[in-house]
Amino acid sequence: MNARLIGTIGVAALAVVAACRSKPPAPNIPGLIADLTNPDPEVSGRANLTLIRLGEPAVPPLVELLQSDDVRLRTLAATTLFGLGEKGRAAVPALVATLGDAEASVRLTAAMALGNMGAEAKEAVPALIRSLKDRDGKVSQWAANALGSIGPAAEAAVPALVQAARAEGIRHAAEDAIRRIRGLSPDQPLPAE
Repeated sequence: MNARLIGTIGVAALAVVAACRSKPPAPNIPGLIADLTNPDPEVSGRANLTLIRLGEPAVPPLVELLQSDDVRLRTLAATTLFGLGEKGRAAVPALVATLGDAEASVRLTAAMALGNMGAEAKEAVPALIRSLKDRDGKVSQWAANALGSIGPAAEAAVPALVQAARAEGIRHAAEDAIRRIRGLSPDQPLPAE
């Protein structure tokens, strides 16, 4: 073998080793947020999935997006936080504030996101109790569901859930939430409160 060929192979090998040791590029979160807000559902959907896969690093810009003047963008942010589940726990205070949004779709997705965080959303219990009386029935149902998902840490919500269970539209969700908070199986009768 000639020296030139050996030198070329050595340089190529060093480049491969260096490439293996280098860190992957940091995700372009601002670019992903821009794509999330794109009106093209395909572009927005891809960004949504990528942000969900990123997890916790995506939370701060999503919290910022929750404060947009645009209803669609606030809903997108809450929907993406829903997808994050427990990884979105740093957004709980912002989602609690969002439960008071003027738009029902935003309140609904905020309640859904809190419900998908489970026990990580325990600090949202007082706001979710208030949301049991939301003027939109879907928001009330999801608030009950979220309380049930929080589990035993939502024990303080049981009296409000008992009262909510008297209303026809939320009865099933409220009773299910009480069972989940109390650790009862779905077929167990509720104790008299």
